[in-house]
Amino acid sequence: MDDPTPTPDAVPVPVAVVAIAASAGGLEALSRLLGALPADFPAPILVLQHLDPGRPSLLAQILGRRTKLMVKQAEAGEPVRPGAVFVAPPGRHLLVDAGGRLSLSTSELIHLVRPSADRLFESVAEGFGPRAVAVVLTGTGSDGEGGVRAVRRRGGTVIAQDPATATYAGMPAAAVRTGCVDLVLPLDQIAPRLVALATAEAGR
Repeated sequence: MDDPTPTPDAVPVPVAVVAIAASAGGLEALSRLLGALPADFPAPILVLQHLDPGRPSLLAQILGRRTKLMVKQAEAGEPVRPGAVFVAPPGRHLLVDAGGRLSLSTSELIHLVRPSADRLFESVAEGFGPRAVAVVLTGTGSDGEGGVRAVRRRGGTVIAQDPATATYAGMPAAAVRTGCVDLVLPLDQIAPRLVALATAEAGR
């Protein structure tokens, strides 16, 4: 989709949180996206990758070696902070409240997966409204399509990786079909756009 042009009376609001979801092909995509962000990125980032729930995850450690940002596996009750990446643990839905505090849930699977992009995106939409950004990367299936609708309803920004450039087009294509995606971008253009959104809207 074309870039939305702000209307003269639009009032930018600071980006409070960025939520990124990926599935198959996600390790490479996340590595490239996060690796292109500066260490002083002015918003927290929540990352969800569909993983085997029966195995310990090394995703946070792997991503931490590929980005200037601090990366850790999310823990229940901890507060988010700018310039940090919080990774959903296997088998737990990752949620965040309006106060920026994380929670983990073992409630039912959504689209046969847990953690679910829908649950994460719905929580950032509810907690942060127009200050939320949701990003859908490569993956099979349609997880995230309900969540992007929630982000759009609350006035947030939705970005999808261009399905034609994704290793697996299912998830980003499902997001695009909702009609709720603001920007459809090749992977290498997503990080610069996140920086532009976060820094411009923060008045930097």
